[in-house]
Amino acid sequence: MAKIEQRDAKELEAGYSRVHRAYELGGILLTSSTLVWLCVRTAHAPTLSGWWVPLAMLLGMLFADLTSGVAHWAFDTWGNVDTPVVGRLAIRTFRHHHVDQKAITRHDFVETNGHNFALALLPASIGVWCVRPATATLSDVFVGMSLASATVFVALTSQIHKWAHMERPPRVVHWLQRAGLLLSPEHHAAHHAPPYTRSYCITVGWLNGPLRAFRVFEGLERLITACTGAIPREDDTGKAAAEAVARAAAEELEANRAAMLQPPAPPASSQASERQ
Repeated sequence: MAKIEQRDAKELEAGYSRVHRAYELGGILLTSSTLVWLCVRTAHAPTLSGWWVPLAMLLGMLFADLTSGVAHWAFDTWGNVDTPVVGRLAIRTFRHHHVDQKAITRHDFVETNGHNFALALLPASIGVWCVRPATATLSDVFVGMSLASATVFVALTSQIHKWAHMERPPRVVHWLQRAGLLLSPEHHAAHHAPPYTRSYCITVGWLNGPLRAFRVFEGLERLITACTGAIPREDDTGKAAAEAVARAAAEELEANRAAMLQPPAPPASSQASERQ
């Protein structure tokens, strides 16, 4: 594969501005307030019992894991630091992380989590809209609880990601990582193997396997390239490396498609009967 060419780490780190900091603080305050409002409304609505509560939490975790994967793939794969709006707010951070993985462990709570808190405002707001204590049904409450869980896990995804890069995370976190309930360092290490084309989900990582098995992101990349001509990860790894990876991915997809279309071989017993 062609040599990977990445941006300068110090230049990327210097892009963290006061405006970005203010945006993160605003996201934390606004989403936290909205989540509290959602919890209060849920507490005054009809009460769910039994397995509905853990199911709602599970759905929220899966939503957060999928959201983290899609966002991570999008910001890793497309655009650059000069892309309007998301370039400085998000893409810069992902580019910096690939050239200095440990930088995230030196960030404070605001820099680590502010952007994700801002993104989590969407499920929190939808949850508030769904749960209206005076008229809420049990279905409304279930949806609201699922969105509350999604809000928490979306907001804390970067914190969970940070723990996966720490040499000594808190003991409780370490136990949850070993139990497979949070993203573990071993699981996440697959993403940091160049050219950074797999294991994008960074909340719990459960959906990385299915997304990889069905080649979801590879298929989306081929579609976007066919429609726009853009080369996946060109800004992150350099044009030569990006083109090499794109060719290899296309060849793998074609090989898999050909294997699926190939008729199955007859059973050994049938072949023996024919010879007789």
